[in-house]
Amino acid sequence: MRTIGITGGVGCGKSAVIKYIEDHYNARIIFADNLAYELESPGHECYDDIVALLGREILDEDGCIDKHAMAAKIFADPDLLLQVNGIIHPAVKRYILRAIDEEKTAGRYDLFVLEAALLIEEKYYEILDELWYVRCDADIRRGRLKTTRGYSDEKIDQIMSSQCDDETFIRYCAHVIDNNGSLEEAYAQVDALLSDLTALEET
Repeated sequence: MRTIGITGGVGCGKSAVIKYIEDHYNARIIFADNLAYELESPGHECYDDIVALLGREILDEDGCIDKHAMAAKIFADPDLLLQVNGIIHPAVKRYILRAIDEEKTAGRYDLFVLEAALLIEEKYYEILDELWYVRCDADIRRGRLKTTRGYSDEKIDQIMSSQCDDETFIRYCAHVIDNNGSLEEAYAQVDALLSDLTALEET
């Protein structure tokens, strides 16, 4: 089983690439953001530590963490943000390591694919076979984010400035998928990469 991390800047098209892999290959797919949300829910690994740090005022009427209330608190205080990330990110990585071990033992999948914006920052290149960078020019990404998510230029600038630059993505990622053209062109690059990986495993 090959383990692959897929990353890239906001609006680059990671979700479309992963949906294609999910539909056309025997792959276990994990989205880091969804996993983090699960780990923050009551009864899961991060819940008690986050509530102890931020206070019960971040909880909704059902006792769940209100994402907007938490975001308002941590993004106004860089130290709190670091502490919350210090709770969530290691827990996500522990889960991923367990999941990889379980799937390798079970032998159910040919691919294990993790999507996350912070694969490089969190050093996932140390535990995954390789990272893929879905690359797209900033002006195209900006247009997509305005159209599909309704983001303002200010919000887009804030997010983009907090993420790795193109040079860093390229330095750490084994492969680059150019998503400046059509999705069909991006999918063809995925097929070529996975064909190569299959050939490597068969030799």
